[in-house]
Amino acid sequence: MKLQVSVDLLSLEQAMNLLKEVYPYVDIIEAGTPLIKQEGLKVVEAFKKYFPDKLIFADMKTMDAGGLEAEMAFKAGADFTTVLAVSNDNTIAGAITAARKYGKYVTADMISVPDRVSRARQLQNLGVDYLELHCGLDEQAHHLCASTVNELTAIRNAISISLSAAGGINEKTIQEVEAAGANVAAVGAAIYSAKSPAEAARRLQEKINSKA
Repeated sequence: MKLQVSVDLLSLEQAMNLLKEVYPYVDIIEAGTPLIKQEGLKVVEAFKKYFPDKLIFADMKTMDAGGLEAEMAFKAGADFTTVLAVSNDNTIAGAITAARKYGKYVTADMISVPDRVSRARQLQNLGVDYLELHCGLDEQAHHLCASTVNELTAIRNAISISLSAAGGINEKTIQEVEAAGANVAAVGAAIYSAKSPAEAARRLQEKINSKA
């Protein structure tokens, strides 16, 4: 399983300072939605320039104009872009077309999808590359998230494409997420809010590589 650091900070300077500490321990660098909205796609360009050996994930959360927004992300250097799974199928298809053009990937974010197993099957048939089981910040704050492990297991049993998990994952839960079938674990606050982000990322990577 790959470790993705979700950079939900609000300035490029803060983001770069964090990444200089944690990049040896992560596989994927995510430009979070708030950061992209605050600073623009220059953050994706900067991440790709300074960390060319890492996969760059642009969390666009596209809801419309799928082809256009995906192409914007890929031109900026993103390897992944996200569309919301609740979007119209034509929006998702547009993003997939752009991904195929650039040799990149589309992740469908399952936030707010009511029947995730059914929608997961549809999205696999549409051709998305990854599904992200996402418990959002507002959902976490109001304790509205179902069991990530149980939902991952159900979706893993229903489809064959890659899965990622995001939202509240930490050192205590990351092995459970991996065992449930996730191919990527996206970790935000457990890294960037830690006293030592580098040490937090190192321990998470160690947990992934250990069966203990």
